[in-house]
Amino acid sequence: MPDNEIVVVEKLVKVYPGGTTAVAGIDFAVARSECFGFLGPNGAGKSTTMKILATLLKKTSGRAKVAGHDVDRDPTAVRRSVGFAMQEVGLDDLATGRDFLTLQGVLYGLSRGEARRRADELLELVGLASVGGRKVGTYSGGMRRRVDLAAALVHRPVLLFLDEPTTGLDPQGRLAVWEYLQGLSRDGTTIFLTTQMMEEADRLCGRIAIIDQGRIVASGSPRALKAEVGGDVVTVTVDAGGGQGHAAQMARAEALLKERQYVLAARGNGNTLTVTVRDGGAAAPDLLRLLHQHQVSVTNLSVASPTLDDVFFKYTGRKIRAQDASGDEAAQVLRPWLGLGKR
Repeated sequence: MPDNEIVVVEKLVKVYPGGTTAVAGIDFAVARSECFGFLGPNGAGKSTTMKILATLLKKTSGRAKVAGHDVDRDPTAVRRSVGFAMQEVGLDDLATGRDFLTLQGVLYGLSRGEARRRADELLELVGLASVGGRKVGTYSGGMRRRVDLAAALVHRPVLLFLDEPTTGLDPQGRLAVWEYLQGLSRDGTTIFLTTQMMEEADRLCGRIAIIDQGRIVASGSPRALKAEVGGDVVTVTVDAGGGQGHAAQMARAEALLKERQYVLAARGNGNTLTVTVRDGGAAAPDLLRLLHQHQVSVTNLSVASPTLDDVFFKYTGRKIRAQDASGDEAAQVLRPWLGLGKR
């Protein structure tokens, strides 16, 4: 394991009871002090991978090392090296923010005096020093998330695992958490981040990997991956009309667009055509005119520079939608196996 790599994964596989393969032989590495984004829709395998690396799940096969320690052979050393903040914040609403963090420090082996000093330091770091004496139950969602993140840092881990860190937060709370994480990254903490929010990954991560159906389909810097899209993106919404011929109309429209020399790629999905073109400003009027001439009714058209959502669409043929999340894939796979209904 090279000195500059804090996570190394080789041919990692996880198969759940019942035969569902959540992770299908993936390889990647994370460098020290980088913010690495692991992107994918619900059920793609990202939370499963993170939990294996944090020793919360056993892998089926393959190799995984964290901070120089094998996750199977030396899980205790891995746990001492990492902090972990999950999607669902686990806090004691009856404790004050300061008391909650102090308790976490004691549980990690700090003396009570050291734990109090560390709690005050972390409250200052996350911008909650003025409310540290208030009960956690009175905190807003964004404040609760920041306390949860602070708890993951009590023992000064070299690597911080964050599973959907801003899910459910309002825009103001999300921005506060982003600024906090950017500060941690600048100070040298390695961050391994799973998210379905492309804006979050674009803002925080120097490098990302996109996982879909248990396999990594693309990896690189956000800038490089967006450059691979190859041009501006024109999104065209077509009037479904409620008729049975809608699928044929979409197929005809897609074929027409692909005949244009400036069109690099075109894909239909439901009522939407996503078209990659060389010059969006010049191409949009011609695309609109072409579709009108062939009786394809357009209800909306927009032009934008490529985003990570466009990158995801390029490699998977569908859009990632954070609002469709319903918990991590481990929970979703195990619920029916345990005889439980869907949430």
